[in-house]
Amino acid sequence: MSPSKVEGDKKRGYIVPIGGAEDKEGQAEVLREFLRVSKGEKARIVIIPTASKLEDTGRRYEKIFKKLGADEAKALPVFNRDDAGKTEWLDYLERATGIFITGGNQLRLTTIIGGTAMAKAIRKANARGVTVGGTSAGAAILSEHMIAYGEEGNTPKAGKVSLAPGFGLTNRIMIDQHFRQRDRLGRLLSALAYNPFAVGVGLDEDTAAFINPDRKITVCGAGAITIVDASELTHSSIAETKEGRPVCLTNVRLHVLTHGGTFDLETRKATAPEPGVDD
Repeated sequence: MSPSKVEGDKKRGYIVPIGGAEDKEGQAEVLREFLRVSKGEKARIVIIPTASKLEDTGRRYEKIFKKLGADEAKALPVFNRDDAGKTEWLDYLERATGIFITGGNQLRLTTIIGGTAMAKAIRKANARGVTVGGTSAGAAILSEHMIAYGEEGNTPKAGKVSLAPGFGLTNRIMIDQHFRQRDRLGRLLSALAYNPFAVGVGLDEDTAAFINPDRKITVCGAGAITIVDASELTHSSIAETKEGRPVCLTNVRLHVLTHGGTFDLETRKATAPEPGVDD
């Protein structure tokens, strides 16, 4: 599930993974920025609440985005695979300027929407310039390789992380959410031991990575983003290590970036925020 091809002179839309528990009632900085890169007051936001079992999740985000100034906000009741192929819902995605995927259980997203016409429509929408983002489970699903679940803690361990196919908007990153709050460095490192091509992006709560069409990440929010770059990895013991035992990884680069900090996925260069930006 590679990203859809960008046609002609168009540019890919923003990809916006959010670490979960984003501020919805106060300044709502992350959601405001999501709305801004989705055409602002002209935004037509489509909300996909499939990951959540709570009946009011979709309606809640409709109210939030309308309060923030969106022209339209519509939650699609996609709760089985037949729903994910309905022409009416696909038409909404065709007209959207922003697509927002809520939190919950990311395996509900893969089993209900994965491989359907809706998953393809989301990829195509992003390729023609539509912003696609999600929070918590909705963040994890955005990349090609998704962390389904894994053991918490700082140390990578063999067999303690499970991967599943995501929606495939990008193959450049691997996302983990609630990162610092749930102590998930070890499982992100474990995932990268299997696939060091990708850049690990660990998202704290109320914090987002705004990935622009030029593949540059800008941090927005109250927490931090942990970038794990394994592109110059010199050794990984993942193939020989017994399940449950620590994995040896050498020459892994780590960055912790706060609001306004950036990371270029092409050059692998991190830049600190300007003084005062993250105050």
